[in-house]
Amino acid sequence: MADPSGLLGAAGASPVSATRLQPSPPPAAPTEPWGPQMAGGGNSSQAPQLFLTSALARGVSGVFVWAALVLTCHQIYLHLRAYTVPSEQRYIVRLLLVVPVYAFDSWLSLLLLGSRQHHVYLDSLRDCYEAFVIYSFLSLCFQYLGGESAIMAEIRGKPIQSSCLYSTCCLRGTAYSIGFLRFCKQATLQFCVVKPVMALVTIVLQAVGKYHDGDFNVHSGYLYVTLVYNASVSLALYALLLFYAATRELLRPFRPVLKFLTIKAVIFLSFWQGVLLAILERCGAIREGQAADGSRVGAGALAAGYQNFAICVEMLLASVALRHAFPCRVYAQKDSSPGPPAPMQSISSGLRETMSPQDIVSDAIHNFSPAYQHYTQQATHEAAPGALPGAGAGGRRSRSIEKRMLIPLEDP
Repeated sequence: MADPSGLLGAAGASPVSATRLQPSPPPAAPTEPWGPQMAGGGNSSQAPQLFLTSALARGVSGVFVWAALVLTCHQIYLHLRAYTVPSEQRYIVRLLLVVPVYAFDSWLSLLLLGSRQHHVYLDSLRDCYEAFVIYSFLSLCFQYLGGESAIMAEIRGKPIQSSCLYSTCCLRGTAYSIGFLRFCKQATLQFCVVKPVMALVTIVLQAVGKYHDGDFNVHSGYLYVTLVYNASVSLALYALLLFYAATRELLRPFRPVLKFLTIKAVIFLSFWQGVLLAILERCGAIREGQAADGSRVGAGALAAGYQNFAICVEMLLASVALRHAFPCRVYAQKDSSPGPPAPMQSISSGLRETMSPQDIVSDAIHNFSPAYQHYTQQATHEAAPGALPGAGAGGRRSRSIEKRMLIPLEDP
């Protein structure tokens, strides 16, 4: 009797165990972690983990940034220590500072990449330096050639050669005149005004929610800011190209090609790189992702993040190119004083002089003044009163004396 009861117990237990297993299928267990992921960041295919917010991306970009900073800051220090030709080295230091400004700003934007678009404010401040760089490069070329009147003495009256390479096809049959130099200066100076204004407009639109990176919608401010900025920077770089085409033979001893290509690559190629990433984001090639802290990063912010990461890497290459384009040994050889190197006080004062925007303001007033047609500028340099050989940095430094020579607008 024990055996049948045992069999009956076993037979009776099996239906009960079967009925207990059926209502709780095994696939129900993985649904618990899937639910919070959907609620926190959406579908995993739509919000993948971002490489840009990982420690590897921040570490790699940081190595490139700090390497570029060390190389560039050392070169700036060498120029300021041998500050023998302030009229030229002032602009050279400004051009070299584009690497620290771009690299550190882009790295900081990358570190702050997240749901809040902090990069818009940082990138706007960074881009304002572009105008400073373009103006400084043109002014440096003017200083190389001795000023406006010296340039006009060389090129005035010569016919403009029609060339597709230099975009002078539309200037066939015309000759170089004072108005040509005025256009080159005005085209660069307008960018010094337009860019800060557009940066301020971008910050205001971002604050009111009307600006989104990569949004080419007619109701978004990004479209109009991009169009205005593209027209302004293209006009400024076109003026640089025209000036180089007119004076390339005069500038040949100063190796202008490497200087021009380096500056143009930093400014122009970085801009079009950002536009390309914005187009890719618009086409759906770049999708929103999820940061390491779980916050969602929009596709526009992600495209800007790739732009900042690329700039961090490219600035190391730019620092190497600028080191060869603007060597300081030429100016160090002009330092004939046998005394010790310039003290840190003189180096800091030289740095403050290079960053003063006073020359931009005076140049803008001069070039946009109606009286411009009656004269041109010629920059000469005289030794400062009391400057004696071997008097240290103060004795070596000269002050710029601006003279204006009256000449007629056109030849009679």
